[in-house]
Amino acid sequence: MARELSAATKAIVQATVPALAAHGTEITAAMYLLLFKDEEVRNLFNQSHQGEGGGQTKALAQAILAYAQNIDNLAVLGPAVERIAQKHVGLQIREHHYPHVANALLAAIKQVLGDAATDEVLAAWGEAYWFLADILIGREKQVYDELSSAEGGWSGWRRFRIADKRRESDIITSVVLKPEDGRSVVRHLPGQYLTFRIVVPGKGEYRRNYSISSAPNGETYRISVKREPSGLISNYLHDKLVVGDVLEVAPPAGEFFLRENTARPVVLLSGGVGLTPMVSMLETMAAKENNANVYYVHGAEDGKVHAMGEHVRKLVFGRDGMRSIVFYRAPHSDDRKGVHYDQEGFVTLEWLAENTPLKEADIYLCGPKPFLATFVNGLDRAGIPKDRIHYEFFGPADDLAA
Repeated sequence: MARELSAATKAIVQATVPALAAHGTEITAAMYLLLFKDEEVRNLFNQSHQGEGGGQTKALAQAILAYAQNIDNLAVLGPAVERIAQKHVGLQIREHHYPHVANALLAAIKQVLGDAATDEVLAAWGEAYWFLADILIGREKQVYDELSSAEGGWSGWRRFRIADKRRESDIITSVVLKPEDGRSVVRHLPGQYLTFRIVVPGKGEYRRNYSISSAPNGETYRISVKREPSGLISNYLHDKLVVGDVLEVAPPAGEFFLRENTARPVVLLSGGVGLTPMVSMLETMAAKENNANVYYVHGAEDGKVHAMGEHVRKLVFGRDGMRSIVFYRAPHSDDRKGVHYDQEGFVTLEWLAENTPLKEADIYLCGPKPFLATFVNGLDRAGIPKDRIHYEFFGPADDLAA
């Protein structure tokens, strides 16, 4: 258990808030430059989130600032801490990685703040860093132990063979994965993701998270990946990998998942490839006998990019209390209303309020950042309790209000 921070340390950390607000991104940018000198540590990070146009530097600066601002009331950071721990477990970050970050962070603070980063300031931030690190290390060990001891569970990287590969739309392809050792797999919580360690010939090692798009079955996982125009790994998965190829996979992780045993209605809301965890949830609920008041609302550009539409229609067809509504922003000439989609245009909060039980429901959201920013903040302003708004966002956990 982490030792309580001293009053002196808290006071010094709080006193650095103005400097962090003014120079936070400079500090985190310098920290990453120092950190990435170690190839092992560098490989833990998605480099597309770094540098020009990347959001990780800003996101970490905001997280450090929030930590300093709330150093006297860290309970408010509980959800953020759990999200970080789950991400670390997915990426297989271990205790021995933490000193690298500590050294880089303190060196970056000294480099950017200069004489203002006195020995007392650096000592206080060293204590504050290890206080939080010990909490994360403890929680991550608990999750690692639970995953390795569960039926079908494992520790570290496990080899999975591609058992099937299916093109779902012009831009999304599904891959079914079966363990090479022939044993069972841990049953994920619907909404969770897998992390992959992928070595691209001539390019190096990369790690990526992909939501599981199938219900838990104890035997296989399915992921459904969007091709990004400049995405090295998504294009590699689409164009190079074939049935029979092997991928290294970490156990399922993530704090975004379908809550069980709730009497409230459920509203699933997704945009684009954000449908992947929703399909896992929908498959899970469709397998149950009673599913009162389940609404799945999805938005896509048109039928060419809309994935798994027929599959979703079959899941809800004939099941009392389950309904699916699809919005196409700009239907193609081949798209038929009432067959491929139900509404033209964008999903709006007003439409949801009129056509779904928002005020009483648990709401699950996944999609691109603008989509989430619109609905997470809109639902909050509409008075929906925060504990009923659940969302997944891949990439840096930057402020959705930005």
